[in-house]
Amino acid sequence: MRVRGSVIVLLSCVVGSLWAADPDGAALYKARCADCHENPSAQSRIPKREEIAARTPEAIVNAMFNGAMVTQSAGLSQAEGRAIARFLTGKEFSARTEESAGMCTAPAKKFSLAAGDWNGWGVDADNSRYQPKPGLAAADIPKLKLKWAFGFPGDNRAFAQPTVVGGRIFVGSAAGTVYSLDAATGCTYWAYKAGAGVRTAIQIAPAKTGGRYIAYFGDLRAYAHAVDAETGAPLWKIQLDDHPVARITGTPILHDGRLYVPVASVEEGSARAPQYECCKFRGSMVALDAETGRQLWKSYSVLDPPKAYKKSKVGTQMYGPAGAAIWSAPTIDTKRKLVYAATGDSYTDVDINTSDAIVAFDLESGRLMWVSQVTPKDNFIVGCPASPNCPEELGPDFDFGSAPILRSIGGGKQIIVAGQKSGVVWGLDPDQKGKIVWQVRVGAGSALGGVEWGHAADDQNTYVAISDVIVRNGAKPGISALKLATGEQVWSTPAPKVACEGTQGCQPAQSAAVSVIPGAVFSGAVNGHFRAYSTKTGEILWDFETSRPFETVNKVAAKGGSINGAGPTIANGMVFTNSGYGGFGGSPGNVLLAFSVDGK
Repeated sequence: MRVRGSVIVLLSCVVGSLWAADPDGAALYKARCADCHENPSAQSRIPKREEIAARTPEAIVNAMFNGAMVTQSAGLSQAEGRAIARFLTGKEFSARTEESAGMCTAPAKKFSLAAGDWNGWGVDADNSRYQPKPGLAAADIPKLKLKWAFGFPGDNRAFAQPTVVGGRIFVGSAAGTVYSLDAATGCTYWAYKAGAGVRTAIQIAPAKTGGRYIAYFGDLRAYAHAVDAETGAPLWKIQLDDHPVARITGTPILHDGRLYVPVASVEEGSARAPQYECCKFRGSMVALDAETGRQLWKSYSVLDPPKAYKKSKVGTQMYGPAGAAIWSAPTIDTKRKLVYAATGDSYTDVDINTSDAIVAFDLESGRLMWVSQVTPKDNFIVGCPASPNCPEELGPDFDFGSAPILRSIGGGKQIIVAGQKSGVVWGLDPDQKGKIVWQVRVGAGSALGGVEWGHAADDQNTYVAISDVIVRNGAKPGISALKLATGEQVWSTPAPKVACEGTQGCQPAQSAAVSVIPGAVFSGAVNGHFRAYSTKTGEILWDFETSRPFETVNKVAAKGGSINGAGPTIANGMVFTNSGYGGFGGSPGNVLLAFSVDGK
């Protein structure tokens, strides 16, 4: 199971309503929530009450009614949800609904795409996360200084990777607003209300006609969006899956007029409730006409529709097969006319061979061409072993959360490299239907990684950051370089131990995706440190502490915290990263940081 954006188990015991005239937040919380969030034996992924209390009331209500907890919050009124949020945080809701400070006053420059941009999740269709023309050299990195900071109003996490195109930043927020900012100054050109949290990166492409550019992204209610990149005007919006907790977390990728969009869900969190009929969601890949949003095909990563197959211990009807969510960006293989996806775990005891796998779909038709499963029978839901819905043989929750990378290794050969939450990196042969060429363990692995969000690759090596959160013995947080052709380890640098106050956000885990330029690889940590390493030796070239307050260009109160989720982007001589990720032992925050050489 992946932890993607909204907290999967926030207020996870809320299943009903007390329907009082004046909702009593304390009573609602005690009756419906405390058993989960104040239970010492609860799974480590379930946020404790103090973690929830650190959020804003807006963030809590958004998770309940627009995020991961839609199913669990069914029957609650908005007033009751707001009462719970007030009780937990001790704060009142902000009267300000829109931040107007920091708007750009000068007209924008002519919009165009350039070779030094960072467009979408992985820069290229291979999802390499390698920026060959960064506009700065490795020797410049020790001179990087903060140039500006932007605050996301009311958020407790900054989890969407910024895209840098045409001198602008495009970035989503947990509150569901997508912003277009000036890359040089951080001022705001426009803000678009998506209606749900946006954690995907944004793909920019020219329209076929009209001379305009289009920004594509997905949200946490499983809607794909297209807006005018220069104005933010909506063009189309389409829901790709009607399951109550379906979502889009992997960045859509554009190829030959088609937008390929992965679909995931947090049903494994819903499944912990005893009366929940687990499970019916199937991961999928959807191809849309990029101009109109018209669906061209939808192919499921679980081939057979779910059917009733047994009753739980408390008599609830169970369904299967289900799962194999696609959490990460798809990868385009133009040579073989395929689109690759990495899948998540299975939710039920009904066996499937497409979970914890790399799968290949035909670009034109969506037909499933081959499957390479690396961990069979990884059947998992949240809340085990307590929930009566638990699979009989509970899996380790070792799904793929990072996008597969396609790279050339010489002699006309290519390799697919995939990092798994097990702590294993896999090399697969695309010419032999994903046959395993090599496998290397670089971390102990756990339900929260292992390889959590994404690795990167230049022409020689792949660079893999390790989280190893909640590993009791043998955790190996840090970053390693492996040869693409063989998996041989080139170097490994353990995460430095740093002093920090308290326990929240102090973990050295390097969960966030990494990014590489010639000579340097960038990686953020849960303890808030943002570092650059030498690609040759693994030596730390630069270290910036983000876990602190920042003055922002849009006058929003903002601070950094844990760096988790999406990775940094590097373009036109600047480096950008989000900081702040409340939940799962992380430290909340709500800031986008922009660095340049000497801050110029």
